[in-house]
Amino acid sequence: MPMRRRAAYAAAAISVFAPIGLISACAPKDASREAGAPQSAAPVATDAPAGAYKLDKSHASLVFKVDHIGYSQYTGQFKSFDAALVFDPVAPEKMSVSATIDVGSLDIPSPPEGFLDELKSPLWLNAVEFPTMTFRSTRATLTGADTARIDGELSFRGVSAPVAIDATFNGGYAGFPPYDPNARVGFSARGALKRSLFGVVIGVPTAESPVGVGDDVTFEIEAEFSGPPAPAQ
Repeated sequence: MPMRRRAAYAAAAISVFAPIGLISACAPKDASREAGAPQSAAPVATDAPAGAYKLDKSHASLVFKVDHIGYSQYTGQFKSFDAALVFDPVAPEKMSVSATIDVGSLDIPSPPEGFLDELKSPLWLNAVEFPTMTFRSTRATLTGADTARIDGELSFRGVSAPVAIDATFNGGYAGFPPYDPNARVGFSARGALKRSLFGVVIGVPTAESPVGVGDDVTFEIEAEFSGPPAPAQ
């Protein structure tokens, strides 16, 4: 397979990193993402209680995209990940999230035979030596009534680097017995990072070789979390 084509597939895999921020949430509904400045709006009201929440894996996805020689946004995903959320609807700035991603769960569309194994090799993601990526939030800043910027640290391949995620709170409830006996909250999230920060530099365009796979990786997350039991009826 030509090196250029391999680089394209590979870069896609790299988006891996983004996922970890996953648990945090999603792109804002306005220009506040670019401004990044705190807003004066009070947090949106919800009857979902404060407490510890765990990821509902059946209602979560982690998708990444990377530029492929300027012709398309190559898209892939990680199919196995987990996260824990400390939720506080009254003081969202006190919320925190942590996540882990199984690097070996990388999935890309119609990979050539043996290519997934190559992407997981030491040359690329090195999934044997570094089987997981981890993310932990360090600060949450309200940017609107239902949006926030989540700053945190992503660790992978022996490197830890800051990653910021724009989050949108989609809503929540205290419980819906008997169908859903626990509290539930949902988020969408979007962020970006440079794969070269984590030592994955193959295919990145240079002045000498301008055609390749982008260094910038964007990611999108959809996540629901299950929390404390609903109040007794």
